[in-house]
Amino acid sequence: MQISFLEIKWTDVLDVVLVTFLLYYIYKLVKGSVASRVFLGYLLIYLFYLIVKAIGLELLTRILEYFMGVGAIALIVLFQQEIRRFLLMVGKSTSLANNQVFAKLLGNQLEKENATPLKIVSDVAKTMSSEFTGGIIVLQKDDDLSKFIESGDIVDAVLSKKMLVTIFSQYSLLNDGAAIINKGRIKAAHCILPIASGDDLPSNYGFRHRAALGISEATDSVAICISEENGKISLAIDGNIKIVSAVELERELRRYFLNEIQ
Repeated sequence: MQISFLEIKWTDVLDVVLVTFLLYYIYKLVKGSVASRVFLGYLLIYLFYLIVKAIGLELLTRILEYFMGVGAIALIVLFQQEIRRFLLMVGKSTSLANNQVFAKLLGNQLEKENATPLKIVSDVAKTMSSEFTGGIIVLQKDDDLSKFIESGDIVDAVLSKKMLVTIFSQYSLLNDGAAIINKGRIKAAHCILPIASGDDLPSNYGFRHRAALGISEATDSVAICISEENGKISLAIDGNIKIVSAVELERELRRYFLNEIQ
């Protein structure tokens, strides 16, 4: 296709579309954090570099090229958390576990192994919410949580409603921190989680919510946060957190772990 003095091929259009999608998803990952402003600043400098190069200002072009090279390394260091989340998102989208054919073949066995624990967790969250008992429950998926488990007190007990409610009781020495659950077992309690650094969280979100969001940003785990101030249940998945009801909680957990679409 010829437009004035420009010759545009279909590969050029595809290139622009793909770059647009890539920049959009990168910005979506860093949106709301300090990294987003750095990313926009670097993007503007790169656009300025393209203009300078097109004009033919060789000295300024060489300076900006050197800056872009050093800046690329700095961005990798600065955005290591966001890059990890991006690669995790790509990996999850191409995972065999998320493939509908394999999900149907393995679905019955997977549901048999996980349905009861998910029901127990949602029931515990509902009970804690009604009693205004605060706490954080982390459900491990694929990522290794050993360092977070080791930061707390090892429990390694079979998951049960009574056990989990007891851990977060106001009289328990383990109620401060998170309980980590994997494969139907409570691996540890009183665990320390990474804190989300984003400055776009609502003012009513406290330390527990930031910790729940932090572990969901750093890993593919799910974090359930119950507020002791208002009893509301918050669910953190893939670096996003939202308030849910007990019914919505179980539905979201089944969708995330069992690939159920409702």
